[in-house]
Amino acid sequence: MADGHIKVTREDWLAAARAALIQDGIDTVKVMALAARLDVSRSSFYWYFTNRDSLLVALLEHWEERNTRSIVDQCGMEAACINAAACNFFRCFIDPSLFDRGLEFAVRSWARQDSAVRKRIDAADATRLQALEAMFIRHGFDRPEAEWRARMIYFMQLGYHALEVQETMDVRMSRLSGYLLGFTGKTPAPSVLEAFSEFAMRHQTENKEQQ
Repeated sequence: MADGHIKVTREDWLAAARAALIQDGIDTVKVMALAARLDVSRSSFYWYFTNRDSLLVALLEHWEERNTRSIVDQCGMEAACINAAACNFFRCFIDPSLFDRGLEFAVRSWARQDSAVRKRIDAADATRLQALEAMFIRHGFDRPEAEWRARMIYFMQLGYHALEVQETMDVRMSRLSGYLLGFTGKTPAPSVLEAFSEFAMRHQTENKEQQ
């Protein structure tokens, strides 16, 4: 085996841990197994992490920064109307650089056997919902309505991916107008539908090219 601290970086160890978590669950995120995955000695691990627990903390921090921060940022973006704002939120689930779906549900699975991770999940959900509520309030909804609309759009979106719904992007976009009307109570302008559909189709093409 190569001298690990020369061959790999902290980001490499973290990426290997993320891949193992997504593919096989938290029980496979172990130093020896990751060293074998990276083809390095396990001694290089300790250049970057104190122990396995410190790696797991870093993995959770990566998840929060990648997924929760993106949702908060997208919900906080300026938008001409509530439907354009909702589409900013939806962009997270189209652009994999904004939201890692595999990591999201791997962490949620991990939380079923770790109460500390369950608390991190609960805190993340609360933060995301607060961002969505604030988004609706900025666009003229009173707080009670903002709260239930935020929950509708958030839990539907996560459930959509948790169920691994199989449909083409064309089909998804054909339903966009109805989804937005249901979530916001406002009929979306054609310009909003066109802009988001263009974004979605472009990213679908880019994602296929990268696979």
